[in-house]
Amino acid sequence: MTRLEKSSNLREACIQEALAIIESEGVESLSLREVSRRLGVSHQSPYKHFPSRDHILAEIVRRAFESFAHFLDEQSHQGTGDELAQMGRAYVQYALTHPLQYRLMFGTPLPDPTEHPVMMASARHAFTLLRDGIARMRLARGERVSSDAVDQDALFIWAALHGLASIHQTHALHTLSLSDDVLQGALDHTLYRIGIGLGVSVDRSS
Repeated sequence: MTRLEKSSNLREACIQEALAIIESEGVESLSLREVSRRLGVSHQSPYKHFPSRDHILAEIVRRAFESFAHFLDEQSHQGTGDELAQMGRAYVQYALTHPLQYRLMFGTPLPDPTEHPVMMASARHAFTLLRDGIARMRLARGERVSSDAVDQDALFIWAALHGLASIHQTHALHTLSLSDDVLQGALDHTLYRIGIGLGVSVDRSS
């Protein structure tokens, strides 16, 4: 038995090695056997902490959603268009600075949600932050808060920001010969248009 196998750090070592495999070779290459081979431990060692490949992937995705939600939660909670704009900027900033985690959350087939409720709780928390921001905005304007309307607005915002973040993660923009001014102002313009759709004022220069 190796020193790592005896160590209480084996679980964390497995997670970090699994993440390295995904980053270098893609999620399709992830297996507990490959994790153990890279760590130089017995094939059965990772199974002491993760019953299957999906369990270690679920933990990695859970951490990504938790980090993402924490990043969004650091924004203000004033119930204004500026609050939603700050959250939108944080969303795209996270996507661009943590591309691997972003792809894992939104571009990877997730493990069965019914078997990994903790992962899904972290995923729903991030969406709940957006819903709560919209509800606060509606309440601040004296509007009736309908759950369905809030959900529809949240999906509208998410679709717009996810589209922009996803485009930035590909080479598609380089094929369009867009000016630097257009590229640099894309996020502010998107948030401005979202504000128009929601009937709130969004400062482009924030």
